[in-house]
Amino acid sequence: VALSIPMIRGRVKPNWIYGFKVRKTVENPDIWYPANAYAGKWLLGCGVLTVVAAGAFYFIPDISVNSYSSLCAIVLLGALTIAVWMSFRYLRTL
Repeated sequence: VALSIPMIRGRVKPNWIYGFKVRKTVENPDIWYPANAYAGKWLLGCGVLTVVAAGAFYFIPDISVNSYSSLCAIVLLGALTIAVWMSFRYLRTL
């Protein structure tokens, strides 16, 4: 969640370390900022969803540690997959 806020607010300058970094975004600031704001919103959603799901899974009676961690990983990886896919779809419109 914390990593998404600077992206959403346009505080991350084009670079190859942090942000939605592909050649098209890094080479053009006019594309970098809207693409990172969009990806940041999806990243924020992934974080919130993961925290809520982890909290909900915690209250499942008799859940094993392995099941709990597997469910959390599935939610996180599923959300991130959707976020990356949607971010690339948006990038094509820029």
